[in-house]
Amino acid sequence: MAIKDITLGQYYPGESAVHRLDARTKILATTVFLVSLFLVKSFTGFVFCALFLGIIIKISGVPFKFIVRGLKAVVMIIVFTTLLNMFMTPGNVLWQWKILKITDTGLYRACFMSIRLVLLILGSSMLTLTTKPVTLTDGLEKLFKPLGKVGLPAHELAMMMTIALRFIPTLLDETDKIMKAQTARGADFESGSLKDRAKALIPILVPLFVSAFRIAGDLAMAMEARCYRGGDGRTRMTAMEFKKKDGLAAVIMVLFVAAVVVMGRLPLI
Repeated sequence: MAIKDITLGQYYPGESAVHRLDARTKILATTVFLVSLFLVKSFTGFVFCALFLGIIIKISGVPFKFIVRGLKAVVMIIVFTTLLNMFMTPGNVLWQWKILKITDTGLYRACFMSIRLVLLILGSSMLTLTTKPVTLTDGLEKLFKPLGKVGLPAHELAMMMTIALRFIPTLLDETDKIMKAQTARGADFESGSLKDRAKALIPILVPLFVSAFRIAGDLAMAMEARCYRGGDGRTRMTAMEFKKKDGLAAVIMVLFVAAVVVMGRLPLI
């Protein structure tokens, strides 16, 4: 897997209807979609969710290959989850070798959990791919604002979450540069056993941590130079407001959840 294959935290520029939605609408819609995936109880429900997500991706204009490329970063997690459910779930034995055995229930659950995990990743990726980091921060802050009455620092929390997402691509670029520089000096990250390749990555950690602290220091200095003092009294260049398209999106999500709930009451397929 190449570093460039990781799309988490990246923004894909566009002027689609999805891009133009209010950030709060997209955050809430994404949350509703992710929660709905846990209400699905059959493969038919997953097919419906996948078709719905496919339509959203088509409307957004983000290339499907670009979105799917981000799955390479978590393929090991998906494989581990699949194997864990396949071999650790009791049921009627379909295949067995020594202590390893695959059951019908395990096979069903492995496929079920893998599909759910893939849809969770693709659905959450659409939020960052279609929302600018600054806009995402404002949206999170607005949604967290009511919690400020119980002492939750809404602005600071939203800022930290957005900075973390924003600098994932930056750190990945730094990692790529360090790996290329060390490869030019004779380092080998591709050959050998899995253990050898893991050891070869250790020398990358020190310069990567140094680079991360340098970036953090530069960001802090830039914020101080611009007299940043937190969320109190801050104004925004663009005011956030819900429009008719956001209301339409809300209606669509309500209908989507209703359809998922109805499918959950149908016989399992």
